[in-house]
Amino acid sequence: MPLLLIPLALLVLVLLWALLVPLGLVLRYRAGSARRRAVPWALGLAVALSLPSLLLFFAGAWTVGHWVEDATVFAAAGWLAGLATGVLGLALTRFEPTAGGLYYTPNRWLVLSLTLIVAARVAIGLWQAAHAWDDAPAAAWWPRQGGLFAVGGSLLGYYQAYALGLRRRLRRADLRG
Repeated sequence: MPLLLIPLALLVLVLLWALLVPLGLVLRYRAGSARRRAVPWALGLAVALSLPSLLLFFAGAWTVGHWVEDATVFAAAGWLAGLATGVLGLALTRFEPTAGGLYYTPNRWLVLSLTLIVAARVAIGLWQAAHAWDDAPAAAWWPRQGGLFAVGGSLLGYYQAYALGLRRRLRRADLRG
């Protein structure tokens, strides 16, 4: 009887995860589109840690490239698209220089689109995992696991460009003030 509790516990964990993923995406959207203060040390840390993150990301893509065709190409294309999206995000961000510091509000539509991209990639990954047992190629036109690197690269590039741009904007605001 106690051995039957293990599969039941696993089923409960999977169902709990399935219920919490949408809640997590909604909370991520709310946090991502909220007005915040640009904190110099936090931006400096984000910029400093973005380079090791990028190096580890491409090292992982290169390693996985032995099994997943064109993983580094997908990673690089996603990263470049993310850099462009980050620059666009800075252009669409509303900045409010005040006596208490620089406040910024990211564009809601851009945050929503990035959240939906993550949600879509999770859904596609689950769909691919469900069809991995079939012998027939399930939608061969999907960029198999290389698409995961493209999404990861785009998010990394976006946050890297956005952090660098915010830091630059904060330094300009400090020089004026």
